[in-house]
Amino acid sequence: MSNFFLLLKRFKPVHWLYNMLHYKSLLHNKKAFEHYNFHKPLFISLSSKDFPDKKSQAWFDVGNSRQLAPNEAAFSHFSAEVKEQIINWSENGFMTLPSFFDNDIVDSINNEIDRITSKHLIRPAHDSRLAFANKISTVIKNVTYTPQLISILNFLLGKEVVPFQTLNFLKGSNQRAHSDSIHMTTYPLGYLIAVWIALEDTNENNGPLFYYPGSHQLPYLLNNDYNESSTTLKLGISDYTDYENAVEDIIQKNQFEKKVFFAKKGDVFIWHANLLHGGSNITDLSLTRKSMVIHYYAKDVIKYHEITERPSLMDVKNL
Repeated sequence: MSNFFLLLKRFKPVHWLYNMLHYKSLLHNKKAFEHYNFHKPLFISLSSKDFPDKKSQAWFDVGNSRQLAPNEAAFSHFSAEVKEQIINWSENGFMTLPSFFDNDIVDSINNEIDRITSKHLIRPAHDSRLAFANKISTVIKNVTYTPQLISILNFLLGKEVVPFQTLNFLKGSNQRAHSDSIHMTTYPLGYLIAVWIALEDTNENNGPLFYYPGSHQLPYLLNNDYNESSTTLKLGISDYTDYENAVEDIIQKNQFEKKVFFAKKGDVFIWHANLLHGGSNITDLSLTRKSMVIHYYAKDVIKYHEITERPSLMDVKNL
């Protein structure tokens, strides 16, 4: 039965029907469609094939943060440590914020996840991740709107951001290198940003986060770059493993240096929409690696999922 549903999901009309049943959650794209002169029903499939350019339009991608950031009045409001990392954003594609969340906030998140799992309010995915806890937990939703965090994200994108989803990991993801933009995509490109919060210390045994500095400057790897046989009615024939293999080839070709983020409880890691990253292998399966990822979209862009060609479902009350 599971193989049958996987096959069924390759057919785009199945997605269209689902989208029509959740039409209100697609209305966030209406103004963006009008702004970018894009003419298509809100429920129909979207992909990069529909859009004219494949380059980021975010201001720190078009220009350089080292020159642009200090000229903005809002830049003066940040601490010296944050200023330095903003200046290096165009080059690095990531930022670290040590001890950004105190123990009380982190413990409140962990307590909420314990409550959600004990009551089976969200069904964990195969890798023990819990998606969209922000939709059922006021505590976690409030964390996604932390003012100091939002001000940094707004500045990095040059636009107002809105949280799309949270992902809570009980263990390390063991995920191969990837860019989030294959999953959560924008037009124009570059208007997604991610925040990773350490809910406990990480070490070499519990699958710490890894990343490739500067890899965000690569061209975006999109469906047409690795997938084939996509039609009006059917998705391409390639699987996600084919995408991961293509990413590995790119890393080897460009000889990017792999870095590992050994975080302390409460640390925050912010990454660019196109930064290649993943989860290291877990060498001690008895260990947890509790963490939470928050994905944010810029508020006024077209939001969709490149790999499945689905428009994103957003809570219009938050827009």
